[in-house]
Amino acid sequence: MKTSIASVSIALAAFLPISAMSANDHSGHGAMASHASAPAPAKMVDGQVKKIDKAAGKVTLSHGPLANLGMDMPMTMVFRVKDAAWLEQMKEGDKIRFVADNVNGAITVVQFEQAK
Repeated sequence: MKTSIASVSIALAAFLPISAMSANDHSGHGAMASHASAPAPAKMVDGQVKKIDKAAGKVTLSHGPLANLGMDMPMTMVFRVKDAAWLEQMKEGDKIRFVADNVNGAITVVQFEQAK
């Protein structure tokens, strides 16, 4: 009887630290981790058009933080655009508001409007 109680105690002691660690796992494998690492909802961000590459379907924007993509600092970068026709509505120097998201592994402008 003492042997089986000791075996159960050892098994529980071995299991509990693993389950506690997985609750703090931020790799996305644990149920709590998926909530903790969920991206912020996308919102419109101010930007300025620096360059347009119609042939490639891309635009270079100087912009503020993109919280939904984990980019907390303002920067200038190249984006794909969801609709190539949008590039006809933009010109270098324009101030815009936009939403970017990761679409099939590419950071893409998925919504935009001219800034007021």
